[in-house]
Order: sequence, then structure tokens, then C-alpha cells
Amino acid sequence: MPSTRLKHLLDTWALLSHYQRFESLVALVLTFVVGLIIVIALFRLIIGVVSGLMFGALDPLDHTVFQTVFGEILTLLIALEFNHTLQYVVTRQQSIIQTSVVLLIALLALARKFIVLDLQAVSPAHLLALAGATLALGITYWLIRPREGTIPGNTA
Repeated sequence: MPSTRLKHLLDTWALLSHYQRFESLVALVLTFVVGLIIVIALFRLIIGVVSGLMFGALDPLDHTVFQTVFGEILTLLIALEFNHTLQYVVTRQQSIIQTSVVLLIALLALARKFIVLDLQAVSPAHLLALAGATLALGITYWLIRPREGTIPGNTA
């Protein structure tokens, strides 16, 4: 599928304005940079987990280890989602990154924050602020998301 997207970009390159070409090139460079970061982070995660388990330094039942490993996994998932979104800009399937996708990525980042959060070290005000940010992002996403099965002008 990615080769089809790249072929589509090359086929339509002559039709793009200078700014659209610039936007596509920037998104392409960002895709490669984020992709490189993902590969390196994945490699380090695998090496850290495997070596930690083999040498007994990593106890998967330890709450702190659990938080750290799943925090790193969620970081990779956030980067993958961001990279996937950039591919739409590269191939001109979307001219800009959609607001709903940015909100979902922000919600993923907050979910990661809650997973790695040490509840003994955080103040109630900090926790309340994170909860408020999560609620605000969730409500905003709910308000802008496309409604399935709704007909414009239908009040029923």
C-alpha cells in the first residue's frame, strides 16, 4: 500500500502548487525521522526487556517495571499513529492533519501519562489538572467527531 501512495504522489507531483510540494516534502522528511525514532525505540525496548528478563534484572510483576514497559509501548504506539497520519499528508489524501486525529493522539499521550504516573509522588492538584485535560480533550473530540447514521436536517 505505501508504494501505491508514493506512486500516486509522483503521478500528481506536476499538478501540485509549490506550497503543496513543500508541504509533502516536509511531511515525507518527518515521516522518515519519526520512522527512524520508532525503529530505534523499538530496538531499545526489545533489547531492554529481553536482556532484563534473561538476566533477572527485570521483574515483570514489579509495578514500576510494568509502568515503565507499558509506558514505552504506548510511546511507540503514539509515534506510529502520528507517523500514519503524516503519510496522509505526504500522499495528499489530506491537505492538513485532521483535528480529530490530533485530539486522539493527545488522549493517547494522556493515557500513557496516567499509566506511568506515580500516585504516591503526584499532588492532588496535578492529578486533577490531568483529569481536567483528559475530560476537555474527550469532550472536544466528542463534539467534533463525525456522527454516524445522522442525516443533515433531520431533527428526530
